[in-house]
Amino acid sequence: MIDKPFSESCVQNRDPILAILRTLFADRRHVLEIGSGTGQHAVYFGAALPHLIWQTADVPQHHPGIQAWLEEAALPNVLPPLALDVNDTAWRSGHYDAVFSANTLHIMGWPEVERFFAGVGAVLEAGGILAVYGPFNYGGRYTSESNARFDAWLKARDPASGVRDFEAVDALAHSQGLLLQQDIAMPANNRTLVWRMAD
Repeated sequence: MIDKPFSESCVQNRDPILAILRTLFADRRHVLEIGSGTGQHAVYFGAALPHLIWQTADVPQHHPGIQAWLEEAALPNVLPPLALDVNDTAWRSGHYDAVFSANTLHIMGWPEVERFFAGVGAVLEAGGILAVYGPFNYGGRYTSESNARFDAWLKARDPASGVRDFEAVDALAHSQGLLLQQDIAMPANNRTLVWRMAD
């Protein structure tokens, strides 16, 4: 039996995110989570939002940990993880009316962020919702000292990573037919950005 991976930040941010998703995904049916990580968000949101089919997805090395959380929770509406690497186009064949991703864009290099949005553009149905949680810069500036320190830590670990500029991310979304609906302030200097696919 694999030890379940654990993320403290998931515990800290899950309730504020859930408060947003309760409204945002109230009329949704099939959600793709890009970058399910430990699997903690999937089981927490899946249990709280039983009307949703929640499709977990991540690179294969994270699958055993996600599966461990799923097996313990035994939720009928949370599905085993898909192999999803944004650099691979294989995942672009599905169809979803919502996509959710937390704390992923600052881990990826910028070409991967571009492929993330290209993939979302391919799988999200007309009128579908994309919700992305994480830290963002505005006008090329950090919104807090803690985000500046976090960005420095990210770049020291991987120079291709870093806190993304909202304007650049929104331009990528717009190029895929995604129109910004909400930009919601979250605890710890994070945001939830919400786009809707044009009908």
